[in-house]
Amino acid sequence: MIEQLKTFDSNTLAFEVIDSFTETDEKLAQKFFQEKLDEGYKTVNVLIKLDEYKISKTEIKAFFEDIVFLIRQFDHLGNLAIVSHSKILKALVPIDSFFFERIKKGKKEQYFDVSQLEEAFEFVQQDHSKG
Repeated sequence: MIEQLKTFDSNTLAFEVIDSFTETDEKLAQKFFQEKLDEGYKTVNVLIKLDEYKISKTEIKAFFEDIVFLIRQFDHLGNLAIVSHSKILKALVPIDSFFFERIKKGKKEQYFDVSQLEEAFEFVQQDHSKG
């Protein structure tokens, strides 16, 4: 299940994935992303909090739909914050970030521990580019 952590009057989205990630969750996330683009923002910054997420409860179809959606919307993806309390994600995000920053000049992907949630919010709110 996804839940919005905060709503913003900017190009920023903040979600928490709780327990599982379903096809319904994927469609809701896509809807929120599209709404930001429809408001005239050229990029959408995203914060994803994953500390209560159980990957084993993720629907495979939702996982692949999420990947396809991100590939299609990659030009519109702004800064990305991953908030978790996971040693695995802490190690993987910097590797992914290396490629992300090479492809998306001026945009960043960064890992934050759950204790750094406020810093993560500040990070994703740095760029509010419209049209």
